[in-house]
Amino acid sequence: MEKISKKRTIFAEQQAQISVELIIVLAAVVAVVLVLVTQLQSTSDQGAKKLDDTAKDVFKKIDDI
Repeated sequence: MEKISKKRTIFAEQQAQISVELIIVLAAVVAVVLVLVTQLQSTSDQGAKKLDDTAKDVFKKIDDI
């Protein structure tokens, strides 16, 4: 009987260890995703500004014609 309960304890500890490792990996993945999203938002803002500036220049040239 003691042998069975000892196996269950070891199995439960392994499950807990896997859970902690999984949480750490998921936290790292979330951190990387947040960094990527932030970078994409920054790039998007810069692209929108360039596009707005270019559109203004085009409309000025059209007005000059």
